[in-house]
Amino acid sequence: MTWSDRLMDVRPLRGSRPFRDLWLGSSLAAIGRQIAVVAVLRQVWEMTRSPVWTGAIGLATGVPLLVLGLAGGSLADAVDRRRLVRTATAGQVLAAFGLVAQAGAGNRSVTLLLALVAAQSGCAALGAPARRTFPVRLLPADQVAAGLALQNTAFQAAMLVGPALAGIVLAQWRYPAAYAVQALTTAASLIAVARLPPMPVPHTDGNRQAGHGTRPPRGGWRIILQRPALWGSLTIDLAATVLAMPIALFPLVNEIRFGGDPRTLGLFLSAIAVGGLGAGLFSGTVTRLRHSALVQLLAATVWGLALAGFGLAEPLWLALLCLAAAGASDTVAVVTRGALVQLETPDRYRGRVSSVEHVIGVAGPEIGNFRGGLLASLTSAPVALVAGGLTATAAIVSLGLVNRPLRDHRIPTGT
Repeated sequence: MTWSDRLMDVRPLRGSRPFRDLWLGSSLAAIGRQIAVVAVLRQVWEMTRSPVWTGAIGLATGVPLLVLGLAGGSLADAVDRRRLVRTATAGQVLAAFGLVAQAGAGNRSVTLLLALVAAQSGCAALGAPARRTFPVRLLPADQVAAGLALQNTAFQAAMLVGPALAGIVLAQWRYPAAYAVQALTTAASLIAVARLPPMPVPHTDGNRQAGHGTRPPRGGWRIILQRPALWGSLTIDLAATVLAMPIALFPLVNEIRFGGDPRTLGLFLSAIAVGGLGAGLFSGTVTRLRHSALVQLLAATVWGLALAGFGLAEPLWLALLCLAAAGASDTVAVVTRGALVQLETPDRYRGRVSSVEHVIGVAGPEIGNFRGGLLASLTSAPVALVAGGLTATAAIVSLGLVNRPLRDHRIPTGT
């Protein structure tokens, strides 16, 4: 592998105009979404001065994601996926302009604001499973991981750039402008989706593709349980997030070790994003490898060990280094898992399996944050971090040892 091959793998951008359109539109929408996240948080706080209401933003966002995400998976396996995502994205645009209108009218109802947030989240959830299947339909099999890496890198960049832009926009032009940016960037994503080729769901792969001469399973969970590489890959992600998610412990760690400085708390979050972005910039190192499951196992193991190290780190530089390593390993694990899930799943089931992956990705971190906070309240933040990181590492290594099909999985070459 040459040095240039180790850098970001941009073959999907060079070789596929539809994927390039999708990536550009999604990248712009991600920046707009981060600006809107900050705007909603600040507007709710100004309205209520209540942490209960700012916490309710999570419910307004999370409940539609969980409920409608599963419904979106079934729809993605029943209708043209491009049309489904186009309709869902159009709903997001309408909700975004609703946010612009309420801000411009001087809305004082937090209920109305959260209702619009929930509507936007629900539309995104309906289209999310179908959207996850786009790279595997637009790219050769050996470029799917590279496409996912490009998408993840754009997301990490948006996490860094979006909040900073939000501060500038809110300071200069207040809420209507912040929501207008989101509306326009989401509209750009809608245009990109409209330019994609039709993606009808095939109904001819039958028993041969579904597997083993038996009646094809009806739901995403059944096809996952029938394929060890699939359930193994998703279980790795679940173990890593449920057992070791650290975000809820950041304020407590900051308080007991670094004096509660809000700038330090911000650095914790930035360190994870910087690590993820760095891994994305050198994604060619892993996206050209065919042993994707082994790479995911290794990355998830590093995630657990890095967070255990964060729990023990005393100097700030070491704590930030551990978080950056965790962010980098998380990016690698997400990319390799996404490629494995899409390539291992027969196309007629990709919508439903993607919805399961989506729910695990949403629910796992939230459960993990709750677990970490509960354990820290009974012990301490360092104990919760070290115990969680080491437990996650042990679970991931054990899974790799017992699941041979997962260890032996290879990314196919060509189309």
